[in-house]
Amino acid sequence: MGSRAAGGEQPQDDGVSEAVGEEPRRLTRDQLFTIVATASINFSSMICFSILGPFFPSEAEKKGASNTIVGLIFGCFALFNFLTSLILGNYLSQIGAKFIFVAGMFVSGCVTILFGMLDKVPSGPMFIGFCFLVRAMDAIGFAAAITASFSILAKAFPTNIATVLGSLEIFTGLGLVLGPPLGGFLYQSFGYEVPFITLGCIVLALVPVNICILPKYDSSPRKESFWKLILLPKVLILCLSIFSLSACLGFLDPTMSLFILKKFKLPAGYVGLVFLGLALSYSLSSPLLGLVSDKLPYIRKWLLISGDLMTAVCFFMLGPAPVLHIESQLWMFVLVLVLIGFSLGMSAMPLFPEILQCAYENGFEEGLSLLGLVSGLFNAMWSLGAFVGPVLGGFLNEELGFEWAAAIQGGWPLLSGLATGIFYIIEAIRKSSSSSLQNAPDFDNEERTRLMGNET
Repeated sequence: MGSRAAGGEQPQDDGVSEAVGEEPRRLTRDQLFTIVATASINFSSMICFSILGPFFPSEAEKKGASNTIVGLIFGCFALFNFLTSLILGNYLSQIGAKFIFVAGMFVSGCVTILFGMLDKVPSGPMFIGFCFLVRAMDAIGFAAAITASFSILAKAFPTNIATVLGSLEIFTGLGLVLGPPLGGFLYQSFGYEVPFITLGCIVLALVPVNICILPKYDSSPRKESFWKLILLPKVLILCLSIFSLSACLGFLDPTMSLFILKKFKLPAGYVGLVFLGLALSYSLSSPLLGLVSDKLPYIRKWLLISGDLMTAVCFFMLGPAPVLHIESQLWMFVLVLVLIGFSLGMSAMPLFPEILQCAYENGFEEGLSLLGLVSGLFNAMWSLGAFVGPVLGGFLNEELGFEWAAAIQGGWPLLSGLATGIFYIIEAIRKSSSSSLQNAPDFDNEERTRLMGNET
């Protein structure tokens, strides 16, 4: 792991050829196949997730779902994602990472096709109920694949995980980039069903490919305590950062497309293009930020703090907040989205290696069991934020309007940025005091020896 390597220790890899030594070398065949497989799930899951943005909120409104209900539908996905991640994170090594990865991808593909059939369901409570059911099933498949992919990557690339995760965010961003415009175009051209059926079939076609190419990274199970990990003070602070970033992103899902349609009078096909500002800046900046996080681990804290505070300011400007008395312009809206994408990358890239480093420093044993715990915890906290963000955001958007709702949502990264800064300051003071106390006895012994020598 990048953070572990930075400390001078090399993780002992049980049975897996190392991705890199102290300096990156040529990828092995297994590592290359691992990247291909995880890139496929990053891309396919994000394009299936983001395809809803341009047209589903307005389509759901036609079926009798209020803005708050739409937020709950988006939040339902995150809630079941949260629960699934916690469960699988504890039992990943027992069940098998590859099996969970492939099974999750299969479920996600099937459910995406089912989502395309929801327009046939009668309006009202029945439509809303089926939306919740299908989103819950999709969340289980998504959480399984993503949790397994995190642990597989950490196992395959033990010394530069942030760099690899950052590079793979290109495919995450590509899915986010292509999803909204592709979904808007297919929706306008062929109707509600075609976008979901097309993408669901693509995901299912990738399942046998990954069965063949994905290496098996299972190991003997080890007992690690989930509560011991999550109750570490530093891990709690980092979990708050994960939650806040995800809540901000989740807020945009049920609210941003409606705001763009009403404020700028754009057709559904063009709404997806506005999403490009966020997705492109995040996907293009993440590889560089991941590399910086691995090569210069001592600046991770500054990336975290700066990214959180920058995200808070950007959400305050997204509307912009009515207190500023600035009229919203399309160019300004897109510019703020670009800055949000960059600030999210600043905060997100250092989080996984920081949690893993903290676990190592507190005596957790290396292996797939720990990697499963960390990946499950990361995905669970991200899912919790993705639940709170749409639900709270949908309610605030309905009651106060998008401008105030976005400003209030920016309070999450502001809180996490301040908490992270205070924690690192206290940690630095403690380390400074500890080193002073350790040096003091050595000085006293030297002084005593010198005085005794003078007396003789």
